[in-house]
Amino acid sequence: MKKTPNKITLNLDGDAEVNAKGCIAPIEYTQYNFHVEWDELANFRVAEPEKQYSASVFQAFLPSVPVSVGECWQVDEEITLTLLKQLHENPRLRLEDDDENYRGIRACLRAFNDQFAEIVFRIHAEFIMKNGKLTLSQFAGHLVIDRIHKKIVSFKMSVPPTTLNFDAGWKQEDGNYFAEIGYCPRLELSVGIYPTDVEFTTSITQEEAESKLISHYYKFHQINWVSLMEAYELAPIQQKPIHAVSLDGPLFDESC
Repeated sequence: MKKTPNKITLNLDGDAEVNAKGCIAPIEYTQYNFHVEWDELANFRVAEPEKQYSASVFQAFLPSVPVSVGECWQVDEEITLTLLKQLHENPRLRLEDDDENYRGIRACLRAFNDQFAEIVFRIHAEFIMKNGKLTLSQFAGHLVIDRIHKKIVSFKMSVPPTTLNFDAGWKQEDGNYFAEIGYCPRLELSVGIYPTDVEFTTSITQEEAESKLISHYYKFHQINWVSLMEAYELAPIQQKPIHAVSLDGPLFDESC
């Protein structure tokens, strides 16, 4: 008989209050110096550094049914926008250039034990400015909850500090529109501190969880990608042609 994966139900005490801290560090780099010449980028700062929320807001990141490790589900968009507004007053989830293929927000149960559970999630969003927009590579996030006391232990959604982690579009007074790419070292919203000493009894790796989320947004992630050298070795054995892809930016986010 096939063993049914352990499923757990996750809930929060909706009456509890949590304090969320937002932070946006000054932009350090743009290819064409937009972060100096465009005031909105030069003065890009967090809308509200601190804000109180009911824990019920974060219930939106939990599954509505019992789930097992590795399972994914949709996250409520309106609640996500509420949190993003602490960072910038005008966020948008349906990216302008990909509105028809918008796939929502996904979360995945990464790990749990008798007391704690960890959820990871991924958000694609952009901030609409007076004279343009800022499209973030992604918001990667986690939510750790105390299952016994139904409390939030740690929550964080942040733009990973990769070499290039945003696109910008600047519409100037003469009507011309220019595109830009750049780097912001810190852009995040957080609650609490991640518990590094927790030992989970049931889990998948962070990389495995991220791969599940990436596959939701990018179907080509399901391709078995290999390096060019590996392709040279495999092609004659498998009697298959080589399809090579050359990139000058990230493949699995929105910053290219």
